[in-house]
Amino acid sequence: MKNPEKRRRCNTLLLSLAAAALCSACATVAPPSPMAEAASLPEFAVAQAQLEGLAGGRLYRLDPAASRVHIHVFRSGRAAGLGHNHVLAAPQVRGLLWWPLDAESQAPALRGAEAARFELSLLLDELQLDPPELRAALGPGWASLLSPEAVAATRRNMLGEAGLQAERFPELRIQGLQLIGEVPKLVARWALSLHGRTRQYEVPLQVVMSAQLVRLSGAWVLRQSDFGLQPFSVAGGLLAVQDELVVEFDLLGG
Repeated sequence: MKNPEKRRRCNTLLLSLAAAALCSACATVAPPSPMAEAASLPEFAVAQAQLEGLAGGRLYRLDPAASRVHIHVFRSGRAAGLGHNHVLAAPQVRGLLWWPLDAESQAPALRGAEAARFELSLLLDELQLDPPELRAALGPGWASLLSPEAVAATRRNMLGEAGLQAERFPELRIQGLQLIGEVPKLVARWALSLHGRTRQYEVPLQVVMSAQLVRLSGAWVLRQSDFGLQPFSVAGGLLAVQDELVVEFDLLGG
């Protein structure tokens, strides 16, 4: 296109269409109906019963009020400046860690990682999207202001049929496969189930452990496409979100 003014008008129109599409996506999806029986987390309850039945070890239960799981979503596309980065918080994570005890001292065995077992679970409809205090703490990339109405509508989209389909797949579950190393440095091998698919990860852990409490922290990269999810995109990718999400956690149990 040789005429600069005509090119400018065309670009402006494309940006406007992309913004309108984004607003439409946020505003027109109906909220999902309540999840039937989701709160019982039956698989997690079975895992808890199994771990409670093990002898010779200490079962640590995650304290949701003292723990945090944050998921960071990044804007993308040629018009990324029109979009927003997002952060999600999981306030009600359920977690268990069974760790063998030293037979003599009855303290957690220093080399007990290979025999340890763990489970983690959360309900997707409990996820909080863009709490203002978290956005403020993350700095300029999250500094844009979002109205409560926009946040609520975006969250409905995220959980709805175009996203996580949380009515059909209400739970994110991590099933421990193996712990490698020695406290305070471990590698966790786990199977993560989400959106009807399961993928395996190896995640470095920083661990603080005593007879009274355990604290585990770390981070990993989760790709939406690995679970059959299509990252949000409009106008041929003019405005989109990236496939990769960063998940950070700091878990305290006792």
